Amino acid sequence: MRTIYLVRHGQCEDNKNKILNGQRDSELTRLGRQQALATATLLKDKKIKTVYASPLKRTMETAKIIAENLGIDLVHVDKGLIERDFGYMTGKPTSDISKLAKTTFEISGKTYFFNGPGVESFPKLYQRASRVLKRIIAKTPKGNIAIVTHGDTGMMLQAVFYGWDWMRGLNYAFWKNGEIFELKANGLKKGK
Repeated sequence: MRTIYLVRHGQCEDNKNKILNGQRDSELTRLGRQQALATATLLKDKKIKTVYASPLKRTMETAKIIAENLGIDLVHVDKGLIERDFGYMTGKPTSDISKLAKTTFEISGKTYFFNGPGVESFPKLYQRASRVLKRIIAKTPKGNIAIVTHGDTGMMLQAVFYGWDWMRGLNYAFWKNGEIFELKANGLKKGK
C-alpha cells in the first residue's frame, strides 16, 4: 500500500518573527534547517521514491534537505502546494489577527481568519488541495511520496485524502514546523 508523507517546512524567518507569511518567500532559519534534517532522518526508512514541494524557498529548502538525505536527486515542484493566499493579512504580526480580521475562529489555541481582501478562502484552498493531490497521485504511479508544503495547505490535503470537509481539516490539529503526517488508507497516523 502506498503512503503519502505530508511534511510542513522547517521554521522560516517569518515563522521565527511571528509574521503571517502566506505566499511571502521567506528562507529557513538555522533551526528550520535542523528541523528539515531531523525530518529527513525520520523518513529514512519509509521507502520514499518521490519528493514534491511548493515553489516557495522555505519548502524547497526543506524538500532538498530531505531528498538529499534520502538519496533522491530531484524535487518535483507543484505550484498547487503553495500556501493559502493571506491577502491583506500577509506580512502582519500573528498577534494582530484578531484586531485586523473581520471573521476569526480559534481552534486548539490557533486563531484562523477566513475572509477579507485577497484572502483565499478555506473552501477554495480545499478545492485546490483536491486538484493537486489527484494530480500528484496520477503523476506518481509507484512508491511512497513525500509532499513538503505549508500549514493550511497541508491540513486541507489531509482533509481531502480522508474525505473530510475543510472545517474538520482545521479541527484535526495544527502541525508544527518539520512535523510529518502519514496518510494511509487505513487511517491517520501523526508523526513526530
